[in-house]
Amino acid sequence: MADTLRRLTNTSSFSVLQDKLESWHKDYHVISCDQNLNRCCELIELTAKIQGQLFAILNLTAAEGGQYAGVDTLKTRLLPWLGTCFSMARPTVTDDTSLQLIQDSVEKDRKIKELSVSHESDMQKMETQLCSTRIQLDSIRAELIDAQKELDETRSKSASTLFASEDEILQLRTDLRSAHEQVDLYKRKLEVIDDYERQIRLLRDEVSYLTTEKAMLQERLVRSRSPSPSPRLSRSCSPMRSESPTRAQLTNSSRHARLVSRFSDLYAVERLEAQSLLRRYIADLDMVQKIIFIAVVESFKTAKLAYRQFKLRVKKTLSATHFGPESLEDAAVDYIVRNLDLYDVQASVNDVISAMNVNPRISFPPEVDFVLISTLIREACRVAFAMQTLDPPLDLAFASDGELYNDSKYRRSYDSEFTAPLVIYHVWPALAEGTNVVVKGEAVTRRGWSRSQSSRSTSPVRSRSLSPTRSLVSSYNL
Repeated sequence: MADTLRRLTNTSSFSVLQDKLESWHKDYHVISCDQNLNRCCELIELTAKIQGQLFAILNLTAAEGGQYAGVDTLKTRLLPWLGTCFSMARPTVTDDTSLQLIQDSVEKDRKIKELSVSHESDMQKMETQLCSTRIQLDSIRAELIDAQKELDETRSKSASTLFASEDEILQLRTDLRSAHEQVDLYKRKLEVIDDYERQIRLLRDEVSYLTTEKAMLQERLVRSRSPSPSPRLSRSCSPMRSESPTRAQLTNSSRHARLVSRFSDLYAVERLEAQSLLRRYIADLDMVQKIIFIAVVESFKTAKLAYRQFKLRVKKTLSATHFGPESLEDAAVDYIVRNLDLYDVQASVNDVISAMNVNPRISFPPEVDFVLISTLIREACRVAFAMQTLDPPLDLAFASDGELYNDSKYRRSYDSEFTAPLVIYHVWPALAEGTNVVVKGEAVTRRGWSRSQSSRSTSPVRSRSLSPTRSLVSSYNL
């Protein structure tokens, strides 16, 4: 008996039974019905084997105790347990109920078989799909391998082509550098040719003007040598000649319209370009607009002064040889109109920038220069210089911070307070012909303006020495 019990202990049958129960519990909802039944039958068989071994041990134990040993235990425990098991196995239902249970069991078996069949068909379909998917995957893998091979070949070809074309790239860079040098050389030659053509044109104009003067002098000399009636006729005709219009007078209206349109273009194009350039260095939009307004005003002042000086030089030059029917003043203006390209606009630009550098109303970062807006200043100087040749000339209307807003002279900016009566600063000047406003300017009106804003002390930025950028620009201009 002890050996049998030891073998039962060593085989760990109950541990195996527990492991199989736990494994079945985990896989119960995954495996099929047949597999569950097989698992259950397997456990029943294992239990029956263990019970057989236990009954064998019971028999051996009872035999070792003698004839009467263990009788009480068998009577009190084994026999009642066996009687209970047999009584539980006895059916407690009627025949009809048993028949119904059998039918239900048959129906359940049929449904289980149907579910098993459908499950098997689904499994076959899934296996078929899995096979097709595997085939597609294999084809995709093959294509991927081919693509990888093509990519490797392309890389190798590209590398070889790159190595082979390095010499060509170097040669092309050398050719490009030489082409740039030739272009620069041609540009310099073209500039020289343009200067020559400009000088030739000026000389031709001078020759034509002198030829006309010579013809007039010869005609006057012939008339002075003719009999007396001719001089009287000449004197009677001289008023008619003095009233003949010059070229400047004939083109006054067309030049007037063109210059007014050009002034409007300055506001719409060059002003916005200068504003975008200044906003890169100055965050305050009010200060940017003040700088542009002061630049235009200074350009007109400088251009008017340059026009008066240029006109004095022309009159001084023409006074020695002028004998024409028109006055010396008209001849000087006509000469300036025909030779506007003689105006030294760069000198005026430098004067405007110098005046803005010492202006106490504006400030500018020290690392940059007003040369940034030289395009606006140059075009404003040219327009202002040409406007002085008109009759009557065009000029900027007087403007000052804190003046009373005039609707016929300005229009308010988009960020103005439309109920404010005073102008805090100007965005663009108004163009006037005498006392009549030809083109309206733009002004900013806001409340809370005080005189202290316009009479503030000079900005320390303006009183500093020239920055390296400004020194470079000044030396370039010199």
